[in-house]
Amino acid sequence: MRYTLLIACILVTGCDAVRSTSDRIFGGSSPEPELQPATVEAVAETPPPATADAGWNGPRKTVAGLGDPNTPGRWLETPLVEVEMTGRVVVPRTGAQAYITLVPVSASGGGGSRLSLDAMRALLVPYDELVELEVYSN
Repeated sequence: MRYTLLIACILVTGCDAVRSTSDRIFGGSSPEPELQPATVEAVAETPPPATADAGWNGPRKTVAGLGDPNTPGRWLETPLVEVEMTGRVVVPRTGAQAYITLVPVSASGGGGSRLSLDAMRALLVPYDELVELEVYSN
């Protein structure tokens, strides 16, 4: 029965695989495989592009409250951008979205954002609450 199994293995897997398997099964000795030295390749890291904020991929998240209600327009003052641009804002909780002007504001990395009254109306969010937003560049 051993030899029948061995012949079946030869037909299926090939001689080299069976030879090493049969040596282990039947007590034969096979030479140790030679170890090849590992090669190390240096990978040069490319610096991020200088205009990364001009159009980023994927959403950036922020928490926003009501901005100055006397300033007209549909805008979001946020530390996420360095230059004024048009962007899309989505409320993940409801799926509501609007295209608005993203206005840079100087704040720390953890600083929040401020939405205009018109933008809050467009997103159907309460004026007296903070809202989590996903911000996309165009």
